[in-house]
Amino acid sequence: MNEKPMVKGEKDAQASQMYLCIDLKSFYASVECVERGLDPMTARLVVADPERSEKTICLAVSPALKAMGVKNRCRVFQIPKTIDYIMAPPRMQKYIDYAAKIYGVYLKYISPDDIHVYSIDEAFLDVTPYLQRYQKTPREMACMLMEEIYETVGVRAACGIGTNLYLAKVALDITAKHAKDFIGELDEITYRQTLWSHRPLTDFWRVGEGTARRLSSRGIYTMEQIAHADEESLYRLFGIDAELLIDHAWGREPTTIRDIHAFAPKTSCLTSGQVLMRDYTKQEGRTIVREMMDAMCLDMVEKKVVTGSVTLVVGYSKEDGGAPAKGTVSFGRDTSADGIILPALCDLYERIVDRDKLIRRMYVNCNHVKPAGGHIQLSLFDERENAEPEKDHRRQEAVIGIHKKYGKNALLKGIDLLAEATAQERNHQIGGHKSGE
Repeated sequence: MNEKPMVKGEKDAQASQMYLCIDLKSFYASVECVERGLDPMTARLVVADPERSEKTICLAVSPALKAMGVKNRCRVFQIPKTIDYIMAPPRMQKYIDYAAKIYGVYLKYISPDDIHVYSIDEAFLDVTPYLQRYQKTPREMACMLMEEIYETVGVRAACGIGTNLYLAKVALDITAKHAKDFIGELDEITYRQTLWSHRPLTDFWRVGEGTARRLSSRGIYTMEQIAHADEESLYRLFGIDAELLIDHAWGREPTTIRDIHAFAPKTSCLTSGQVLMRDYTKQEGRTIVREMMDAMCLDMVEKKVVTGSVTLVVGYSKEDGGAPAKGTVSFGRDTSADGIILPALCDLYERIVDRDKLIRRMYVNCNHVKPAGGHIQLSLFDERENAEPEKDHRRQEAVIGIHKKYGKNALLKGIDLLAEATAQERNHQIGGHKSGE
């Protein structure tokens, strides 16, 4: 089969674009090493909460431990007992502060319009307009930024260079890790020459285990086989997602950083979830649901958004098993008032949760979140307390003001003092992990 035809002008347009994808090596672990005066590349360190059980997941593993066979994101008990290492408690605020300094390095040379922060430790940079300005090749530009990151915060970085976002990411994930200077570089031609036969497919960006399994059931194990496969069969297998898979098989990616910045989702949502440290009874779980929803109501008020419905998912312990309890409640209006949302959600909880099963996971989702504003059309039959949520709103704004000034634990509800409550602990966390403050 011949190569996919190139649209006129496509080659020149793609050749003129150059992207960097910079990743901070074992970021959390590297920060903890720097803070302790250790070399991030040689120190044996894992970031994990020692107050949790040995089943807790290591948030980061230093490169030295990875070289000894310790898997990234492993559980503590999976680290061989024969290996001596340092366990550092997570300090999420510290990592955010380091990431902000690194972002400041990018901003010294590149406009924020040409930067896409992919995660706390990874960013895409469109360096196309800057190569001539700084009289550097893409590799020289990458070296300059990586060296300045190291000089600024002491953390090593790796970089993928590509003629589109996909190739830059693949160059980082697959090629850079094997390079002495931690830099990989790909264009469409070198991608096909060097990685078309690479296995496993899950090493490639956006190819998960499920996608790989479905492809293997059709005898497809490489990107070259995807590129040469019958496109109609791929569309039958993956639907519209086949278009992305086929483009990536050929090393193509039409989306740019400007496209990402211009994207506006049609709908949005707010989600909160937690895995409990032990099994909870239905009565204890009610406390967690109220705490989570109360915090989300405050979050909506602060962000000036409202929701018309909330979905609750409650997962049971392994011993009880079975499908999780799931349900959605609508409020008949868009609101962020806890006086309206909390009673409705608690009623839903009572209806869908099995009282004879123990609970281990909770997820609350505010659906179709939209900006607050405008006037509410009231019914003559609405009760006053529900028809005028402004009172709730003013109280919530006062609570937010106190939290901002004195901290979230400066003002608590009585329910937050119950033995099963988790709000006070979660108020000291970022992303479910200790902030380190």
